[in-house]
Amino acid sequence: MFHDFSIKTRIVMLTLLPSSLLALVLGSYFTWQQLSEMHSNLVGRGQLIVQQLAPLAAPSLAQDYHNRLQRIANRVLDQPDIRAVSFLDSKLDTIVHAGPSLSGPLPPQDPTQLTLVRDNDATHLLMPVLGYHQNLASGSSSQDDRLLGWIVLEISHHNALLQGYRNLLASLLLILGVLLVSAFLALRVGRSISDPLRHIQQGVSQLRDGHLETRLPPLRSHELDDLAAGINRMAEVMQHAQEEMQNSIDQATEDVRQNLETIEIQNIELDMARREALEASRIKSEFLANMSHEIRTPLNGIIGFTNLLQKCELSPRQHDYLNTIQKSADSLLDIINEILDFSKIEAGKLVLEHNPFNLRELIQDTLTILAPAAHAKHLELVSLIYRDTPLALNGDPQRLRQVLTNLISNAIKFTNEGTIAVRAMVEDVGEEFAQLRISVHDTGIGLSQEDLNALFQAFSQADNSLTRQAGGTGLGLVISKRLIEQMGGEIGVNSVPGEGSEFWIRLSLPLDDHSEDEPPTVLHGHRVALLEQHELARQSIQHQLEDCGLEVQPFAELDSLLAGVAAARQEKRPIGLAVLGVTSRDTSAEELAQRIADLERLGCKCLVLCPTTEQMLYQEVLPEAQIQLQSKPAHRDKLQAALTELLTPQPTGQQTPGPLGNRAPHLLCVDDNPANLLLVQTLLNDMGATVSVADSGQAAVEAAQRERFDLIFMDVQMPGMDGRQATRAIRQWEAGQPEQRHTPIIALTAHALANERRALLQSGMDDYMTKPINERQLAQVVHKWTRLHLRSSGPQADEALSASIGHLSVLDPEEGLRLAAGKPDLAADMLSMLLASLDADRQAIRQARRDGDRIALIERVHRLHGATRYCGVPQLRAACQHSETLLKQHAPEADAALDELDGAIQRLAGEAKFGV
Repeated sequence: MFHDFSIKTRIVMLTLLPSSLLALVLGSYFTWQQLSEMHSNLVGRGQLIVQQLAPLAAPSLAQDYHNRLQRIANRVLDQPDIRAVSFLDSKLDTIVHAGPSLSGPLPPQDPTQLTLVRDNDATHLLMPVLGYHQNLASGSSSQDDRLLGWIVLEISHHNALLQGYRNLLASLLLILGVLLVSAFLALRVGRSISDPLRHIQQGVSQLRDGHLETRLPPLRSHELDDLAAGINRMAEVMQHAQEEMQNSIDQATEDVRQNLETIEIQNIELDMARREALEASRIKSEFLANMSHEIRTPLNGIIGFTNLLQKCELSPRQHDYLNTIQKSADSLLDIINEILDFSKIEAGKLVLEHNPFNLRELIQDTLTILAPAAHAKHLELVSLIYRDTPLALNGDPQRLRQVLTNLISNAIKFTNEGTIAVRAMVEDVGEEFAQLRISVHDTGIGLSQEDLNALFQAFSQADNSLTRQAGGTGLGLVISKRLIEQMGGEIGVNSVPGEGSEFWIRLSLPLDDHSEDEPPTVLHGHRVALLEQHELARQSIQHQLEDCGLEVQPFAELDSLLAGVAAARQEKRPIGLAVLGVTSRDTSAEELAQRIADLERLGCKCLVLCPTTEQMLYQEVLPEAQIQLQSKPAHRDKLQAALTELLTPQPTGQQTPGPLGNRAPHLLCVDDNPANLLLVQTLLNDMGATVSVADSGQAAVEAAQRERFDLIFMDVQMPGMDGRQATRAIRQWEAGQPEQRHTPIIALTAHALANERRALLQSGMDDYMTKPINERQLAQVVHKWTRLHLRSSGPQADEALSASIGHLSVLDPEEGLRLAAGKPDLAADMLSMLLASLDADRQAIRQARRDGDRIALIERVHRLHGATRYCGVPQLRAACQHSETLLKQHAPEADAALDELDGAIQRLAGEAKFGV
């Protein structure tokens, strides 16, 4: 605060404060000293008077001469500051009193000496009069201690206090006078310093405002005059620099004027380039969307009808051809999806959504989708979500599901036996965000340090041979890494060769205000027996059951579970529910049916969990399969719903409308493309569904109003009323029909972009399927939304075999023209470039075969394969693809494929030479 005062104020304060403090201290001290001396003198004079009165009053006290005592007392009052005098007898009774009444109590009586009491207004003295005082008056020297009486003297302090106040006032007046003189001198000194400084400040302010011609006058002080001279020299330098800068600015302005035309031309060129870049970006985005739609639509027909054709009676070679077609189409679809995602990420076009989702449902739904592939290899899928992990989150659930799907799919590919466990835990949680760690742990082949270094890099794979056997483009982990990083997280891996790998995600997500629904109270307190031989799976199911409010008693053997239920019944603590996790390898269907009958006789209702590949085996032996049978891995919501229904079965006439029975689902398929409509209808019919069809949006609305369907498959792009408009019309009609339940509508779309998916869900659709579709996806979606099972159509082909290329055309001009976007000149140029390099490629391939250089051989075949993709040479293209695939798989048939490739090159060169 002292720094905020001006120099003048500081000088005055530094002058007055010490002087005032010193004057006050000294004045107070001397005044107090003077008052103390006055009081001491007053008391001493009183003691002297009372001591002189004792000899005078002794004879009168001894002879009771009261008149004489009265005269003595009156004479004493004439003394200054004496207020009252009293003569008392030995018993302290008043004999004579002069003056006002005593103002205070008597001092303590001491017959041997003088005592006194002092207060603020007076001092009281009490003097004993003894016999020897009488002797003093008569001149005798005898020591007579006989008490004759008392003398009381009251001395007033008023005069002393008045004199002290007078002295104090005089001191204060003197101090004030000195302070005024000091203040006057301090003000004069401060002004002599502040006035020149104010002139300096004003001059500097003018210089700061640009008035560089300002100069400071002499300030009548050597120091300040030196300062003013320095400021004046600085102003001169600044003025000179400003003049030079102005000259430079004028010169630069002239240069700018001379180059203005050039700059304007460059601006026009830059604007044109910017517009071209924006247009190219728009065209690229449209191309991505159109390419997704145009490729997926025919792929839907290829894959679907290939599946249907495989059910027909065919020769082994025809089955091989169909398997190759299906595998190639699936691989092409995966490549398209990954390239589209990678292109969007590289172009910065990927936009993340921010929607509320449930973490447990997302993980368990992902495992449910991937369960068939894991169960086909007899793998155990387990989800472990720690109880303190927040479940209600905000983020992009579709992209997080994509990352988890990729990690779990990779774990399934590279694990031949054992377990794949997905764990979710919280590392840190605040008021708005939660730091999560999600890991996928497998017991597969593991990765070496060299393999780990190659991960998360575009188009690179840890083990080329193994990866190519399992399929993939090398983009999955790259896309996952980019997605997680765009979400603000990180992804990593821990692995030991031969023991397995753990891929983990660390992600910070906002918490959602919506709290998780509490489990129904009907389950609280009930006891449930749990059978699961796999320890980790048993732990996962036990946690989920406990989250539902159940008291769980786990068992590892079916016989011990049965014994435990029986013992609990005898102890009057019955176990009313049993969750049985079984597989056909440890429990046959007949044995399970017998054990369930035994449990039901003990009053214990059963829920069976089995692999997806064995559901049909157990479904036939369960009395209520639609309620009692669920697929592994366990899903908490499904467990909760099934157990609730087992405990509180609804009467037949009061069941909630919906597909809860074990009946064929009634479905509606809507598509304007006859081929796609026939495909979906045939697939669903073959799986046991009752299917109605509609070829337009308007026909779909009329059908939905006419019949009650369990589920509707709705195509999105249709002439007239498209799928979104038809969905809105159905939802509006349902809103006006109180008895009409909500019918799930599933979009069938060929678009893969996020904004398209978001628009579908906002239009009222419940879910979507991206073309091409297959039987497994249809069955999963139908079961998810209707809880009805469709029959399996038989085993799917797992591995792609080599395709025969002899029936393909060597040269197809129409295909070449189509690949060149209908431009004949471009098609001719592309074919000419291919033919020009054909001989060199053929010699390089032969040389690499002779040298045994497999890497060089793959690179040359891959290069030739890439060149054939832009020309109408289907036979050579198929031969390149076949050879490259077998080379990367280290297949023994690679040599035969290379011979076939050499023949295809020779046939193309000959036909181009003689036929074109």
